[in-house]
Amino acid sequence: MNIFVGNLPYSSTEQQLEELFSRYGTVESARIISDRNTRRSRGFGFVEMPNDNEARNAIEALNGLEFGGRELRVNEARPKEEYSPRRGRNNRNRFR
Repeated sequence: MNIFVGNLPYSSTEQQLEELFSRYGTVESARIISDRNTRRSRGFGFVEMPNDNEARNAIEALNGLEFGGRELRVNEARPKEEYSPRRGRNNRNRFR
Protein backbone atom coordinates (compact mmCIF):
# COMPACT_ATOMS: atom_id res chain seq x y z
CA MET A 1 0.00 0.00 0.00
CA ASN A 2 1.22 3.49 -0.82
CA ILE A 3 0.88 5.89 2.12
CA PHE A 4 0.87 9.69 1.99
CA VAL A 5 2.65 11.44 4.87
CA GLY A 6 1.99 15.16 5.12
CA ASN A 7 3.05 18.00 7.40
CA LEU A 8 6.56 16.58 7.77
CA PRO A 9 9.20 18.80 9.34
CA TYR A 10 11.36 20.21 6.55
CA SER A 11 14.44 18.77 8.24
CA SER A 12 13.12 15.17 8.10
CA THR A 13 15.13 12.54 6.28
CA GLU A 14 13.98 9.50 4.37
CA GLN A 15 15.82 7.33 6.88
CA GLN A 16 13.82 8.87 9.76
CA LEU A 17 10.59 8.30 7.85
CA GLU A 18 11.49 4.67 7.19
CA GLU A 19 12.41 4.10 10.85
CA LEU A 20 9.12 5.62 12.00
CA PHE A 21 7.02 3.32 9.80
CA SER A 22 9.15 0.20 10.28
CA ARG A 23 7.83 -0.04 13.85
CA TYR A 24 4.59 -1.25 12.28
CA GLY A 25 5.93 -3.62 9.64
CA THR A 26 8.03 -3.97 6.53
CA VAL A 27 8.78 -0.77 4.64
CA GLU A 28 9.52 -1.24 0.96
CA SER A 29 10.43 2.41 0.35
CA ALA A 30 10.24 5.82 1.98
CA ARG A 31 10.77 9.04 0.07
CA ILE A 32 10.40 12.71 0.82
CA ILE A 33 9.38 14.95 -2.04
CA SER A 34 11.65 17.91 -2.69
CA ASP A 35 11.35 21.03 -4.80
CA ARG A 36 12.97 20.62 -8.22
CA ASN A 37 14.67 24.00 -8.18
CA THR A 38 15.79 24.39 -4.57
CA ARG A 39 16.01 20.68 -3.67
CA ARG A 40 14.45 21.54 -0.30
CA SER A 41 11.78 19.33 1.24
CA ARG A 42 8.20 20.20 0.33
CA GLY A 43 6.98 18.85 3.68
CA PHE A 44 5.41 15.62 2.48
CA GLY A 45 6.41 12.17 1.35
CA PHE A 46 5.31 8.64 0.58
CA VAL A 47 5.92 5.29 2.26
CA GLU A 48 5.32 1.99 0.51
CA MET A 49 4.40 -0.99 2.69
CA PRO A 50 3.72 -4.35 0.99
CA ASN A 51 1.40 -5.68 3.73
CA ASP A 52 -1.94 -3.83 3.75
CA ASN A 53 -2.75 -4.76 7.37
CA GLU A 54 0.57 -3.40 8.59
CA ALA A 55 0.05 -0.28 6.49
CA ARG A 56 -3.43 0.33 7.96
CA ASN A 57 -2.03 -0.11 11.48
CA ALA A 58 0.72 2.40 10.73
CA ILE A 59 -1.80 4.90 9.32
CA GLU A 60 -4.03 4.57 12.37
CA ALA A 61 -1.12 4.89 14.82
CA LEU A 62 0.77 7.72 13.11
CA ASN A 63 -1.99 10.03 11.85
CA GLY A 64 -2.00 13.02 14.20
CA LEU A 65 1.25 12.00 15.91
CA GLU A 66 3.59 14.86 16.77
CA PHE A 67 6.86 14.35 14.90
CA GLY A 68 9.59 16.97 15.02
CA GLY A 69 7.19 19.53 16.42
CA ARG A 70 4.55 19.00 13.72
CA GLU A 71 1.36 16.94 13.68
CA LEU A 72 1.60 14.34 10.91
CA ARG A 73 -1.18 13.77 8.39
CA VAL A 74 -1.07 10.13 7.33
CA ASN A 75 -3.49 8.37 4.98
CA GLU A 76 -3.63 6.04 2.02
CA ALA A 77 -2.24 7.79 -1.04
CA ARG A 78 -4.66 8.53 -3.85
CA PRO A 79 -3.70 7.64 -7.40
CA LYS A 80 -1.95 10.43 -9.29
CA GLU A 81 -4.45 12.36 -11.38
CA GLU A 82 -3.99 12.84 -15.09
CA TYR A 83 -2.55 16.19 -16.06
CA SER A 84 -4.86 18.25 -18.24
CA PRO A 85 -3.30 21.39 -19.61
CA ARG A 86 -5.42 24.52 -19.31
CA ARG A 87 -5.42 27.32 -21.74
CA GLY A 88 -3.30 30.19 -20.55
CA ARG A 89 -4.53 33.70 -19.88
CA ASN A 90 -3.34 34.91 -23.30
CA ASN A 91 -5.49 32.34 -25.09
CA ARG A 92 -8.73 33.15 -23.25
CA ASN A 93 -10.22 35.53 -25.83
CA ARG A 94 -8.33 34.30 -28.82
CA PHE A 95 -11.27 32.88 -30.75
CA ARG A 96 -13.93 35.49 -29.97
